[in-house]
Amino acid sequence: QVRLVESGGGLVQAGGSLTLSCTASGSIFSINVMGWYRQAPGKQRELVADITSGGSTNYADSVKGRFTISRDNAKHTVYLQLNNLKPEDTAVYYCNTPEIIYYNAYDLRHDRDLEVWGQGTLVTVSS
Repeated sequence: QVRLVESGGGLVQAGGSLTLSCTASGSIFSINVMGWYRQAPGKQRELVADITSGGSTNYADSVKGRFTISRDNAKHTVYLQLNNLKPEDTAVYYCNTPEIIYYNAYDLRHDRDLEVWGQGTLVTVSS
């Protein structure tokens, strides 16, 4: 089985910064896209940013110029640097990948998990 585990959330004042991390665990073979979503109270979950294994990035308009996504493929880890935070950035941030290919030691083959989500980490920005 594979898991995504986030860390790095917390309480910060407006204008401050945080760094979120998300690491995939298990016998990972490959992960193409890794991304961050967020869900604010009473709102739908939305894409914040994602990045391919080749380093191509995509950002929501609301975070362009303030947030930076990066990854370490060898560590199966994706980061989100949040700068110049605003109260409207307050949300639970979730790590996601559409597909993880891993080695199934029980069946002795490669398997894949689809739409894998982390447990979420809360970011609260005070005004």
